[in-house]
Amino acid sequence: MSMAPSISVPRSRLNTLPLAIGLFCLLWSYAFVAGKIGVTHCPPLILLAARFSLAGILIVSATLIRGDGWSLSWRDAAIFAVLGIANNALYLGLGYTGLQSVSAGLGGLIVSANPVFTAGLAALLLGEGMTWRKASGLLLGVIGVTAIVWHRLSVGTDSLHGIMFTLASLASIVAGTILFKLLAPRGSLWIGNGIQNLAAGIVLTPVALTFADVHAIDVTPSLIGAFAFLVLGGSIMAYWLWFHLLKVCGATAASAYHFLMPPLGMLFAFLVLGEHVEARDLFGIIPVALGIYLVTRPAAKPIS
Repeated sequence: MSMAPSISVPRSRLNTLPLAIGLFCLLWSYAFVAGKIGVTHCPPLILLAARFSLAGILIVSATLIRGDGWSLSWRDAAIFAVLGIANNALYLGLGYTGLQSVSAGLGGLIVSANPVFTAGLAALLLGEGMTWRKASGLLLGVIGVTAIVWHRLSVGTDSLHGIMFTLASLASIVAGTILFKLLAPRGSLWIGNGIQNLAAGIVLTPVALTFADVHAIDVTPSLIGAFAFLVLGGSIMAYWLWFHLLKVCGATAASAYHFLMPPLGMLFAFLVLGEHVEARDLFGIIPVALGIYLVTRPAAKPIS
């Protein structure tokens, strides 16, 4: 009887995965705070067009300087360009428009519902299993997010107009996540991220110049700092980590880490922006945290 070869994962990868997850969550959640700072000093579409264009230029330039070869086919390059429109231009274009009238904490909270829709579509389109445990965890995540959003609306803290834009932003990143796993582009994620940023910058620049007022830009140290973080920590590092986690963990498990964004986003918004956080908001995070545990907990191995 022949034994099937076992797949061994390098110890270095096992050791670095928790670090990658933690760094991704910190960068992604703080990006909502940096984005909130940015849109208070600059029209969102101009901010994003400049952010994506600069990030794409930096990635491509670094690749050329290091002498790395072009490792993408034209098909894969086209896929990354489409992903850039969904994951960058639409997701953040709609999200930053919403941030003009919703708090950074709530913006991050709504987008944290990403795992619910991603898991459902992943089960239908990608063949990722949906167990009662995962379904229960996703339901708890929905309950927690819904409770906080409902409370924010009832007390008039955030506007319905801004929330609708943020929900559309959520739909965009779910679509981008499923497309990434469905189309499965090959090659360097680093170069692919550069293509995504360049594609998003090309799409958003004419729209920004048409509908946004350049004279509304208020150049301040806060804007410069926020913009630097959004380019380096957000568009370059956080997005590279995001697609790395999608490849390593799968769409459902990787997306579940977005449930960690509400507590982190609210904490950063409180510390940096002074946004008010009520006890009821914190109670809503409890089912969210439990939901993450249920979704990401490895399935028990059958006893043989």
